[in-house]
Amino acid sequence: MGAHNDFGKEGEELAAAYLVKKGYLIICRNYRYMKAEIDIIAQKGSIIAIIEVKSRSSVYFEQIAETVSKKKIMLLVSAADYYINTNKLDKEVRFDIITILKENNKFLIEHFEDAFYHF
Repeated sequence: MGAHNDFGKEGEELAAAYLVKKGYLIICRNYRYMKAEIDIIAQKGSIIAIIEVKSRSSVYFEQIAETVSKKKIMLLVSAADYYINTNKLDKEVRFDIITILKENNKFLIEHFEDAFYHF
C-alpha cells in the first residue's frame, strides 16, 4: 500500500475518533455499493450522517472540501440510498465532509455538515 493510502487510512481513523468525541455513533466504515464507497456512516440522534473524508498534507490551490466531484456525490447518494433502504432506516440523512490537513506533524480537522445535497 502506498504512503498516500496509509495517510488516507490515518485520516479516516482521525475522523472517526473526532466523530465519537462529538457524540456520534459510528455505524459503518468503508461501506461499498457498486462503484461507490462511503468512508463513514455515523448517527447522532435521529440523523444518519454519510461522511466523505478528505486528507491532504498541503492545501494545494483549492480547498480540500471542494475536491468532491459531482460524480463522487452521485455515487455517495446512490450508496447511501441503498444502505438506508436495505436497512429500513427511517431517519433523516445528511451528507458531510470531514477534511484532515496535516501541517508540521499536526492535524487540522474541519467538519462540514450538510456539505452537499442529493439531486
